[in-house]
Amino acid sequence: MLNTICANHRHTLFWVVFSLAGGEALAENLLPLPAGCVMAANTISPRKLTKTPAFPPIQLEVRTTFEPTLTKSSSGNYLVYELRLQNYSEQPLTLAGLDIVDAARKDQVVVTIDQQHLGEMVKAIGVEKLNDDQLLPGQGAVVFLCLAFHENQHVPNQLRHQIQLDHGVAEGPAISTRHNPLKTISRPVIGDNWIPANGPSLHSHHRTGLLFTQGVSQIARRFAIDWKILQDDTQFAGDGRDTKSYFAYGKPVLAVADGIVVVAKDGFPDNIPRTAAGFETALPVTMDNLAGNTVILDLGDGQFAHYAHLQPGSVRVKVGDKITGGTVLANIGNSGDSRWPHLHFQISTTPDILASEGLPFLIDHYRAKLPKLPWQDRQNDFPMGEMLIDFGSADTKADIR
Repeated sequence: MLNTICANHRHTLFWVVFSLAGGEALAENLLPLPAGCVMAANTISPRKLTKTPAFPPIQLEVRTTFEPTLTKSSSGNYLVYELRLQNYSEQPLTLAGLDIVDAARKDQVVVTIDQQHLGEMVKAIGVEKLNDDQLLPGQGAVVFLCLAFHENQHVPNQLRHQIQLDHGVAEGPAISTRHNPLKTISRPVIGDNWIPANGPSLHSHHRTGLLFTQGVSQIARRFAIDWKILQDDTQFAGDGRDTKSYFAYGKPVLAVADGIVVVAKDGFPDNIPRTAAGFETALPVTMDNLAGNTVILDLGDGQFAHYAHLQPGSVRVKVGDKITGGTVLANIGNSGDSRWPHLHFQISTTPDILASEGLPFLIDHYRAKLPKLPWQDRQNDFPMGEMLIDFGSADTKADIR
């Protein structure tokens, strides 16, 4: 069942780094990794690679429909992408593991994932989960991958994937690791106590939100963030059914770069926020209104910045406007398919919030506070994981226009 754009999932982190020698945790060098991410150039239950191709070839399709782009974060560099699997044989195929290798050096393993961990990354198409890690004849599945690299670690220009099966190996074609130009943007909001909720993680409905739209399966929200304000572990003070009680409500949202407005929707009402009493959107959700009041900027290079769930009556721009980075576009609301006031922000390949592929981006500057660590300045960085973020006040950079 598809999760909606604004379901309330909190990030879960596991703090683990594997040593080059073979999987031992390094207590002095811990890094925060989103759920489902594995460190590259390390192994989980290492095994000897199978070098002899099976004959006849195993009838398992292994492909990546949208290649990744290496993305920088203070905890390392990341590749976030998917493998599509399709069993075209007449027998069940047991997924026993995955080896990801440098395509230029086929014997050099980038990461090895064993059967258990691979099973946690696989989502079957049409059923809740695979039985005994078996892909039945005609059945398809998606492997949600996140590879993490140390800051100065070499990242291959191309990767190849070897699916280990109970009776052989199926290998996919080489894929690029630098597929799209990576844009550096400025802050989308102002102030402190922001959290980048529902970012890339196996626990995020954004990350795993594979949808068929216009006959094509895509993940528009692969790198989407729900920007919320959290104070003392809560989003609001007062009446939880009043949008104005939420710290993020009414906050201005800013153009993250120069661009042209290609979508500007207003007039959709706010929802009453979700509480223990239940939740129902103010309007029945449709493809036209699920993002609520919306602004979309064309940033060039086939990249579009989406601002969703805006406050009714707050949209200040119109289609065709040429916007300068830092311009106030609207204010945060709770319109469309939204349960609590927040800004849903993403960059993707088309102006359609669902019929597109989600792209990574870098934020030029912000301060971050991770659990049990001091505040740190970050530059040209993607906020990967759970943290508090301070974007600074209105007068710390160029005046807001």
